[in-house]
Amino acid sequence: MLGLKLATDPHWVNIAEKTIDEILTDHAYCEQKAASTCISLIIQFPDRKELVEEITPIVAEEWGHFRKVLKELKSRGYTFGRNRTDNYVTELMKFQRKGGREEERLMDKLLISAMIEARSCERFRLLSLHISDEKLKDFYHEFMVSEAGHYRTFLDLAKLYAPEEKVKSRWQEMLEFEADIMRRREVRGDRIH
Repeated sequence: MLGLKLATDPHWVNIAEKTIDEILTDHAYCEQKAASTCISLIIQFPDRKELVEEITPIVAEEWGHFRKVLKELKSRGYTFGRNRTDNYVTELMKFQRKGGREEERLMDKLLISAMIEARSCERFRLLSLHISDEKLKDFYHEFMVSEAGHYRTFLDLAKLYAPEEKVKSRWQEMLEFEADIMRRREVRGDRIH
């Protein structure tokens, strides 16, 4: 469904659950950054009525997810750790065109957001299926479903504001670009991405 060109090795879950406090902290920051990204899109493109209408509820949902992950950290006796640079997102941002037409810049921003949601969805799915903690299986299943919806929203918005064939072509380029990023990355158990 997601079309990712390079799947995460399911053994990532075994590494991740050894440092679940780090995964939860990183997850909280991912949710916080997702809300901020949506706010930024609304600020940059306030004249795009459908974008504002579709993304505004995502801001609230992502912030609610942030609060939910903080609550889970606290319930496990963990503290909210420090933020770390998300090198995955930093690398993805290199795909974004600088300058050019607003339509193309908007399309790239929406596709990058869709890609982040797709990879998060894939990782949350793995956690929901393979983590040994039953409570976290349900916890991550809920996040997986939500991320899948956000992924679709961002792709649909891209198709609304740019010709569908251009979006499909650019999305394929992004899938290849992202797969290359994933091939070069070391597998880490302390990060969602």
